[in-house]
Amino acid sequence: MGETELSIILLSARVAFTAILCALVPAFAVAWLLARKEFTGKGIVQALVTLPLVLPPVVTGYGLLILFGSKGPLGKLFETLFGIGFAFRWTGAALAAGVMAFPLLVRPIRLSLEAMDRGYGEAARTLGASRLTVFFTITLPLALPGIIAGSVLGFAKALGEFGATITFVSNIPGETQTLSLAIYALLQSPSGDAAALRLIAIAVALALAAIVASEYLARKLTAKGRA
Repeated sequence: MGETELSIILLSARVAFTAILCALVPAFAVAWLLARKEFTGKGIVQALVTLPLVLPPVVTGYGLLILFGSKGPLGKLFETLFGIGFAFRWTGAALAAGVMAFPLLVRPIRLSLEAMDRGYGEAARTLGASRLTVFFTITLPLALPGIIAGSVLGFAKALGEFGATITFVSNIPGETQTLSLAIYALLQSPSGDAAALRLIAIAVALALAAIVASEYLARKLTAKGRA
């Protein structure tokens, strides 16, 4: 493996981890809202959460460019308040990956929350436990298998994200060129097949390792919760 390929892998991991870390809390909040509350417009919220999966990724990427580009309203806001820019930067690649992975984070967490026996929390409340205590000692541990499953699915999606990323932040070596974008660029080159195949093999290995690890951890946590 060459230095260039290693830098592509490290950048891809950085983008994917950042995407999941930033999306996890909002995804849990949305999953909890959909699982535990009934409200007007719930169907619309569900549709909006699923939208990135059914829209062409190019449309999502263009929307991000309009909103978070250097001249976009949210892009200007983040630049002014936090000094964070998104357009044509690795942070924008992480944002695009996080948006595309968001539905895959929400669904397993929501299913985990819906399957949870709410009687445990109600019993703890009658014994004097606060809502915060119930959340951290009962709700969060019982939802952990869903959180892990969603995080791994989201990570795999973020690792392989292409359409929204290339539309929003382009394909800049060393800055936004993640695994999928590097593979695409190599396949356009007459002499890039060998390098592309190496990156494809690495991408498959990383995705399989993540899925196997998530299944193992989810089973262990589920068994521990039942013990």
